[in-house]
Amino acid sequence: MSTGQLIGHGQITVSALNPTNANYRKVIPAGDAWVHEVKRGQILRIVDLKGNQAVDTLFYNARNYADRYSAQDTIREQNNIYLTTGTRLLSTAGDVLLTIVADTCGRHDTLGGACSCESNMVRYGMEKRFMHACRQSFVRAATVWSHATGREFGKRDLTANINFFMNVPVTPEGKLTFEDGVSAPGKYVELRAEVDVLTVISNCPQLNNPCNAYNPTPVEVLIWNGGD
Repeated sequence: MSTGQLIGHGQITVSALNPTNANYRKVIPAGDAWVHEVKRGQILRIVDLKGNQAVDTLFYNARNYADRYSAQDTIREQNNIYLTTGTRLLSTAGDVLLTIVADTCGRHDTLGGACSCESNMVRYGMEKRFMHACRQSFVRAATVWSHATGREFGKRDLTANINFFMNVPVTPEGKLTFEDGVSAPGKYVELRAEVDVLTVISNCPQLNNPCNAYNPTPVEVLIWNGGD
């Protein structure tokens, strides 16, 4: 991996992994959900194919879903509200679930949360209440996974998520602002699983936020075995 300049509190790091050698590849259309178990030592790459697409993501210890990504512990441990190369994603038990090992975007949001029917209504108007939202995608993915595996996993297991490629600056007064994205077509982030990790993605369907030009787009996920 080659390291370049610091961008917006983030470290630009290019991966040496070749997509043609990936063990798994999947394009996730805008608005769709994806759930997959990433084994310890494997590398997960998330690619912003068209640019400025928010990828809402949840991580869980695959052996204990109660031990899941903790935004509070991750922010406190690294003393930074943004995620980038070198960030260790901590769980509620204080374990390291994944480490960001490459990042060509520069920074990712861990505060903005996922859009829901309720937040759409509050932010954009009553008529937007029934538009599809990430919260619904998460619930659908959890239900599908639970039925496929026979393990209990549902709505109550959903928690604070990461928004890869999303730009949510924090003002000096402590307020969150949703701004134009800092990503671009082909930008990606790579994470190494430090334990077996259940990954749940909602490729955001948001049509009301100008940061994606009101045009949600597909993303791609790739997985390599460790050492590839």
